[in-house]
This record gives sequence, C-alpha cells and structure tokens, in this order.
Amino acid sequence: MIRHRVLFVCTGNICRSPTAEGVARGIAERMGVGDQFEFDSAATHDYHVGDPPDARSINAAQVRGYDLSGLRARRVSDFDFIRFDHLLAMDCGHLAWLERACPDVRRHKLGLFLAYAERFEEDEVPDPYYGGAQGFERVLDLIEDAASQLILRLTKK
Repeated sequence: MIRHRVLFVCTGNICRSPTAEGVARGIAERMGVGDQFEFDSAATHDYHVGDPPDARSINAAQVRGYDLSGLRARRVSDFDFIRFDHLLAMDCGHLAWLERACPDVRRHKLGLFLAYAERFEEDEVPDPYYGGAQGFERVLDLIEDAASQLILRLTKK
C-alpha cells in the first residue's frame, strides 16, 4: 500500500530529478519497502517534455544498478501539489520556483532534497549537464545518500 508520494524537481527533468526518482525507487525496492512509495520527477521548465533522461545520467545510474531508461521528462503540474506528500527541489532556485507556484496551504510539502543527506554538507544537487562524467558521479553520490535517508525517515513514521 502506497503511504508516501515523493516528487523530485529540477530544471529540465533530464539529469538530477530523474536520477533521484530512479535511485529512490531502486533503494526502496532493495530495502523491501518499494510498495510503500510512489516516486516521480518533474521539471520547472518545459524544455525537454517527453524526452528521456540525458544519456550520461542513464549510463552513470546503470553502472550503479539503477534503470532510468523508461523515464520521460514532464513539467510540474498544479495537481502535483495535491497528489504528492513531498515535493523536493534539487536546488534553491527550484525551491523558490515551487514556492511561487504552490498554494499557501500546501507549502509544508516543499523542501530541498539534500536536507535529508547525512554524509554530505551540500544543500543543493549540482547540475552536471555542462560538465563531464565526474559531475554525474557526484550527483549519484549525493542522491544515494539523501534518498536512503529520506526512505529511512519516512518508513520510521
């Protein structure tokens, strides 16, 4: 039974947020709690709607055992603020965008994804799009930490 609905949000929904979606889904399955979660991802902008994740994200995730290949970019909708329990931004700019778009009564659902991380000091998941492979690896390190802690915290409630 689904108890927790989590939406991950970044700019174009082709690098950071689909990686977070795929990693969180994989970790929840490995922990045996996948049936308690619905994970999704979306963009603040419509640059890539309908596109798969960036090939570099797919490849880096695949090496670590996560499959992003079936995901497709979409934009945050008004219904997302109703449907999801947690809308987690990859950086402060995305959080500000969500705060502007979100009805006041639902703002308690918004937050920064890396607020859940324990092993890293960063507040934001850096955008790897304009860099090399090491950027995608760093994103995975941050996301694996935050996703694991998010799932642990939510399943303890």
